[in-house]
Amino acid sequence: MNSTKTIGIIGGGQLGQMMAIAAIYRGHKVITLDPAANCPAARVSEVIVAPYDDVAALRQLAERCDVLTYEFENVDADSLDAVADLSDFPQGTRLLRISQNRVHEKEFLSSTGVNLAPYRVIRSSSDLGNYDFSVKRVLKTATGGYDGHGQVVIRDEESLATARDLADKTLCVLEDFVPFTMEISVIVSGNGTDLTLFPVQENIHRNNILSKTIVPARISQDLADKALQMARKIATEVQLSGTLCIEMFVAGSQILVNEIAPRPHNSGHYSIEACDFSQFDTHILGILGQPLPDIKLHAPAVMLNILGQHVEQAVQYVADHPSAHLHLYGKEEAKHNRKMGHVTLFSDEPDSVVELGKGIDF
Repeated sequence: MNSTKTIGIIGGGQLGQMMAIAAIYRGHKVITLDPAANCPAARVSEVIVAPYDDVAALRQLAERCDVLTYEFENVDADSLDAVADLSDFPQGTRLLRISQNRVHEKEFLSSTGVNLAPYRVIRSSSDLGNYDFSVKRVLKTATGGYDGHGQVVIRDEESLATARDLADKTLCVLEDFVPFTMEISVIVSGNGTDLTLFPVQENIHRNNILSKTIVPARISQDLADKALQMARKIATEVQLSGTLCIEMFVAGSQILVNEIAPRPHNSGHYSIEACDFSQFDTHILGILGQPLPDIKLHAPAVMLNILGQHVEQAVQYVADHPSAHLHLYGKEEAKHNRKMGHVTLFSDEPDSVVELGKGIDF
């Protein structure tokens, strides 16, 4: 029996690249679909150059592959459904559609019984009438937002006017700001029946972009257990195949779910070196329906994001810290705030590991 599969990945960015590497190590072949011929995944796979919603190109990919997956949630679900019967597509589009729309996401998460920050659906500026400034809130577009884009923090009349303008253009969600003590995330992978969970991760953001992940998160075992239980509940509800990240807030004795990402996640990159199996390994195993291992963390670790303005600093950092692991994604242009790579190192003193960009422009 030939165990080698051809895996089609929609999206050839750094997540697609790392998925492909994990698949190749297991003897599989990878074809990616991406609009850019020189995308990061082009270094490790064949690339079909086409837009994500090009049904003819997706059909070609599906017909050449045994199994399909995607690297991020901004692919077109309707186009995927149009070719889903041509190849095995264990993830399906239900979770994809949920994560693409904050209204659907909030409704789904509420239905699973996990805790959320208070929110309201905003359909037009009239829903923001008689606004109460005593509670700090953020307006987020229902679709298309990432890394802080498509958001307005409402602090005063000026920001409220900006929010009203946004609300008249698109469906939005108005969320109460939670006085949280920490942002955390949980990576979970499934094979359609069974699940495996990674340790709870602590995340530090700058300008709404992940800067530093510390694992294990510096929280009590009781809170960690609550976070893992919520992740398991969400993953079970969707009969998860592949990898899912659940982002959460620690607010006193409560864990509040913020959002989900139906794919490997920036905050889980540490797992490549720090765990016996990475989030990309378990994603590939999961979509192939293979048995999943229990995850072991070798030692406490820290992951630092490398943005476009940090590349030279990161290279020097690794020269100064030879035990650090450098990952550069092969993007040709180092744009400001563009994710260019990451650094992972083992450390029992995460506060001593200084974020890249500290002291320079983030």
